Amino acid sequence: METFEFLGFGLDAWITIVTVLAMFTVLLFTKLRSDVVFLCAVGVLYVTGVLDAKEALSGISQTSVAVVGVLFVVIAGLMHTGVLQWIVKHLLGSPDTYTKAVTRLMLPVAALSSFLSNTTVVALFVNIVKMWAKRLNVSPSKLLIPLSYASGMGGVCTLIGTPPNLIISGLYEQKTGEAMNILATTIPGLFCLGVGVLSIIAMRRLLPDRKAPEADFESTGDYTLELLVPSDNPHIGMSIGELGLNTVQGGSLVELRHFDGEKILSPVSDDEPLMGGDRLVYAGQIAELLELAHTHGFVNADDRVFRFSETDEGHHPLRTAYITFGSSLIGTTMGANGFEREHQVTLLAVSRRGSRIEQSPRTVVLEAGDTLLLESMNELKTDTKAMSRDLHFFESDEIPNISIRTLLSSLVMIAMVTLSALGVLPLLQCAILAVFAMFILRCCTPEQAMRSINWDILMIFACSAVLGIAIQKTGIAERLATGILDICGTKPIVVMTAVCLAGTFVTEFISNTAAGAMFFPIMYEAAEKLGYEPFPFMIALMISVSSSFATPIGSPTHMLVYGPGGYRFSDFLKIGLLMNLIILAANILIVNLVYPLTPLP
Repeated sequence: METFEFLGFGLDAWITIVTVLAMFTVLLFTKLRSDVVFLCAVGVLYVTGVLDAKEALSGISQTSVAVVGVLFVVIAGLMHTGVLQWIVKHLLGSPDTYTKAVTRLMLPVAALSSFLSNTTVVALFVNIVKMWAKRLNVSPSKLLIPLSYASGMGGVCTLIGTPPNLIISGLYEQKTGEAMNILATTIPGLFCLGVGVLSIIAMRRLLPDRKAPEADFESTGDYTLELLVPSDNPHIGMSIGELGLNTVQGGSLVELRHFDGEKILSPVSDDEPLMGGDRLVYAGQIAELLELAHTHGFVNADDRVFRFSETDEGHHPLRTAYITFGSSLIGTTMGANGFEREHQVTLLAVSRRGSRIEQSPRTVVLEAGDTLLLESMNELKTDTKAMSRDLHFFESDEIPNISIRTLLSSLVMIAMVTLSALGVLPLLQCAILAVFAMFILRCCTPEQAMRSINWDILMIFACSAVLGIAIQKTGIAERLATGILDICGTKPIVVMTAVCLAGTFVTEFISNTAAGAMFFPIMYEAAEKLGYEPFPFMIALMISVSSSFATPIGSPTHMLVYGPGGYRFSDFLKIGLLMNLIILAANILIVNLVYPLTPLP
């Protein structure tokens, strides 16, 4: 029996509070994997006796966790049959005003995000929106934040659109024995989406007008230098290594072209001899590289051969990537971190917030959101998956073919949602049947299905549910609910607003899944203490914990557009803080209209 008590909390409660705060601190200020941090937090609660073994492992057996895992496979079927690509191709068109462009963009993105992974939808649209913006003569930065916002607002329109909806509905079912309908959030979600679209249009002046970072890479002449070896150069016959030509002040050797047409791509062997008529292609700071011409007797080649768009056989493709938040590359230089050697790539140039950095790319101290231009060192395709923890590539190596399976996979998805919405079968059973249908119709293979499952997200999802159990078991939820009632009084709308405001704030810094699991017991306890049916409170909470607009770290989709849009951290704050308040007000209004507060019997 506990004897320790401080500020109304017992020892187990304080262990839980310290563990949760420590977990958030580690997530915010370190580069450790999120799933490992969540798992360690659950481990601490189990080892200290706050949770028993059954409670600590209960997250794995949650129905909502299983649903998320199965839905990954359903989405794989849609991706590999080209459904998303077909939709994108036929949606955007050529609007003649910014208002029409934002509407044509946000509504389809929101519709897709209601059933598919927000991150998948945004990753698919980013490159397309950049090209579309160029055609419309609009800066991509004017459209990429609306793209990310639309995916978040669309995700709350169904229970399967975003993980917090699933975890909150799953916890609600455990408490009450009543399952929520898959379309329970549709009307409130659509209303908030409409308000969000109108708000973006009204506040478009707050959106930054920035140049696309990769625009600095369109001309290779700006970041590469091609040097010609004269036939009377005194260094002819010496090796690249002897002359120290692989890595020089201001840049690095990208390519060596011998006079007879033979082309040797990076890494060029130190034993490779230098001959008259050879061309050395360097990437880096042009002014510094020109010094090499003076010191070694080379001349600047007037008739440049190396080009960004070069596609001749054997040439290694250039790829654009963006440094993700939490990347191990942040704070390091390519010259020192070994990343190029490990992944067989060469860094050609770095752009930051729309401007190419004027120094040797391998000496640039990298930051989150930096745009990198990379060239593969080998004949194989760049293994982008191996680099996905540090970089995000938007180009897809797999181009799906539009065929009859595109239609079949769409029908499978529609059937799954319809059966669940009508209450014919529980959502998990519908999703499992959809997976079987995807396999039978050959919309995806078992191998593709297994690769599509994001085990990191599943682990975070399961651990978040366990943290929610700890918050409730230790009395933290009840104590916080009582505190909220003491401050806000007994008016249910005021209490609902206060908890939703706290949820909106917290989800700017942690995953919305964790925020949903944390605030579920608090909101549920508050509703019961007020004597009202918790269902409307849960709907409002679902929308609030997915309404993170003010920081780029508030959502994975914000991270995806941060680099491509050339954004700064403050860009999200300018429009995002207002969006948070606007959507909060719209959320409280519509939830109370659609689901009037009902006293408990």
